[in-house]
Amino acid sequence: MSSLTHCLSPAGRALLDRRSFLSNSATALGSVALTQMLGFEQLLAAASPAIDLSRPYAPRTPHRTAQAKNVLVLFCAGAVSQLETWDYKPELIHYDGQPLPGGPAVTFQGPAGNLARPQYTFRPKGQTGKMVSDLLPHLGALTDDIAFIHSLTSKSNTHGPAENFLSTGFVLDGFPSLGSWISYALGSESENLPAFVSILDPRGVPQNGSNNWGAGFLPATFQGTPFSVKDPIRHLTAPGVSSDSDQAARDLLRRMNERHLEAHPEDGRLAARIASYELAARMQLSVPELSDISTEPAYLLRSYGADDTSNPLKASFAKNCILARRLIEKGVRFVQLFNGAYASGGELNWDGHNKLREQYDRHAAIFDQPAAALIRDLRQRGLLEDTVVVWCTEFGRMPFFQKGAQGRDHNPDGFTCWMTGAGVKLGVSHGATDPLGQRAIQDIHSLYDFNATLLHLLGLNHEQLTFEHNGVQRRLTNVEGNIIREILA
Repeated sequence: MSSLTHCLSPAGRALLDRRSFLSNSATALGSVALTQMLGFEQLLAAASPAIDLSRPYAPRTPHRTAQAKNVLVLFCAGAVSQLETWDYKPELIHYDGQPLPGGPAVTFQGPAGNLARPQYTFRPKGQTGKMVSDLLPHLGALTDDIAFIHSLTSKSNTHGPAENFLSTGFVLDGFPSLGSWISYALGSESENLPAFVSILDPRGVPQNGSNNWGAGFLPATFQGTPFSVKDPIRHLTAPGVSSDSDQAARDLLRRMNERHLEAHPEDGRLAARIASYELAARMQLSVPELSDISTEPAYLLRSYGADDTSNPLKASFAKNCILARRLIEKGVRFVQLFNGAYASGGELNWDGHNKLREQYDRHAAIFDQPAAALIRDLRQRGLLEDTVVVWCTEFGRMPFFQKGAQGRDHNPDGFTCWMTGAGVKLGVSHGATDPLGQRAIQDIHSLYDFNATLLHLLGLNHEQLTFEHNGVQRRLTNVEGNIIREILA
């Protein structure tokens, strides 16, 4: 203190009493804090993508070197039971028919019954000897190529909010979906197709419908485009108009739009609308050809089950799987492929409350062969080198049957999802539920972690991918999320 006061004038030394020193220190600390806050805001602004609204689909550089360029999500709606598929629990066989000690008396849909053994036999598969159910033999044969996460948890035991949480990171409506965040961050590799496509199940839409591919508060241009082989986008022209005349009309409209934009260069919404309409026009030319799978060789249609006349729903889903592969081939960044549609009682999806075995036999016959053929086809064509494939469902099921029924109730406390492809360590099983499969107890992960890991594979930092909404820097993983490094190659 003496050296400091020596440098001051007498008046200055008089002012530097204890009170003024503390006051000046507080001001200085406040300035440091403000500088830090401003620096953090600048960091967020730098991390969020700079988007030219006249070219919103242009490819953008990720935060770091990416291991994957594309994502294919196989979304089984209705909450598939981990106990009938991927999570082997021999204790359930031992205690079959007995009450769960200390278990809940009532669960989501009513009184709980007794513990119930897996409804399918589990067998070791592949070089790893992974125990997998006979329910999905085609996918089960691929276990050496899959990274299983057996310890996921959700924030809701209700289908709609749980679908939201899986797809958007929030149980409430109004938030951007995973595919929208990715297309916002990275744009598209395709000139004539959107960055984000949702292929709908031939039976309809999942319970929360467009929330699963909506853009929320992100610009609408980044929402998913839903279609399927059954309901494709068509090239529509007026009767009697030739292709040359149709193209001339499109060229004239493009020139008019360009002039209008030149007259209003500050109107970002106008630029975005023009870009969206131009993409829609290009899609009318490119998608019909893409959706026509009749040009595929007969052996490939057979491998997917697309020629199965005995099971039309399986054939339709198989055609959607072929469409998914074609979209990945054409550079579509994010493809979301749904299996199952909303209906009470699980008749059209995997919601196995009442007659689980009967329902799952029907759903697996539609899903298993086409999904496995899709993964094999992607690998054979070299597309898995740049594509990460995700299998997911919104939550799991309870280890006991519901009272008076032959099915399991909702369970958000421990379930399985998996990944394969680019950047994923193959043939691993990470995390665990308890011996009866009710709760995650080892390496517990929320779906925040699952989505953070997926973004990481695409070269995106989930903490830096943000968008300001109502004064809050929002992100897919809210204020949570840790990368699951144990499943990364």
